Amino acid sequence: MFIVSVLAFFVVISLVSTLAVGVAWMAFLKRKAEEADAATGDAAEPAQPLDESPPLFRNDRLSTLNFWDSVLARFDFVEILRARMAEAEMDWTVGRVTLLMLLSGTIAFLLGSKFLPVWAALLAGCAVALAPYAYILRRREKRFEKFREGFPDVLDSLARALRAGYPLAAAMESVAAETSPTVAVEIRRTSAEANLGMGWERALSNLGRRVPLLEVNLFAAAVQLHSRTGGKLSEVIAGLAENMRESLSLRGEVRALSAHGKLTGLILTILPVGIAAMMMWVSPGYMQVLYNHPAGKDLIAAAVGCLALAHFIIKKIVDIKI
Repeated sequence: MFIVSVLAFFVVISLVSTLAVGVAWMAFLKRKAEEADAATGDAAEPAQPLDESPPLFRNDRLSTLNFWDSVLARFDFVEILRARMAEAEMDWTVGRVTLLMLLSGTIAFLLGSKFLPVWAALLAGCAVALAPYAYILRRREKRFEKFREGFPDVLDSLARALRAGYPLAAAMESVAAETSPTVAVEIRRTSAEANLGMGWERALSNLGRRVPLLEVNLFAAAVQLHSRTGGKLSEVIAGLAENMRESLSLRGEVRALSAHGKLTGLILTILPVGIAAMMMWVSPGYMQVLYNHPAGKDLIAAAVGCLALAHFIIKKIVDIKI
């Protein structure tokens, strides 16, 4: 048994070392590629000043590593991941995120296999591997929440500019210069696309794809309908802003009412873990019987998995969408 444990330890250490060397080598290759690209750019454009504006040409590469780029190009989920990162306003590459997911999941599986059953270690590795994607979704949701909160003020400013006699293009540019960065970036980009020949209909459709919110789609539909039928666009936009404020107020009330359910779910999740930790502190031998039993690790892993599943179910139930 001792020999098997020693061999397992050396296998885990060798795998972790191999992963670390592989990641370091990939980082070295990426740094060399970036230095080569920078040197090529400096040689081609020696007299160009520094510009903080986004590039005119879009970079469609999924990773700076050619091998990993060719591998990711064969899968369809890459486009979904790229869209989620763009909606979260993150400048990471798909290759970096996928490599981080693989690395974190592998390390979590190897470490968990020392203390947990194989199936539980595999589930833990999958959960840890999905953590970067969950972070992207969380950041995306926060950005959309900020956009939703600041969008009614932007519409009010836009309605006042239209009443003052500004055309839509000039009103959008003036509003973009005065609003919060979260909303101003998208408004400025939409105005630039429309002024560069794309047209307002297509530019607003692109805005709806970049920010898939009901409020944005209503605004785009109102402007597109006005361009076809005419009418007082300022009154329509002011009415949209008022309805959005009422929706935000209702959303805040629902969030306050559902906070009790979320807190209850959190307490019910933490309570068994706290009781188990207290029992380990007060009477370690009482808990060692369960841990040393042949089926004890399976039961502990199943209990932890049921707790996590119950927590997410309670959170989903009390998360009321409006």
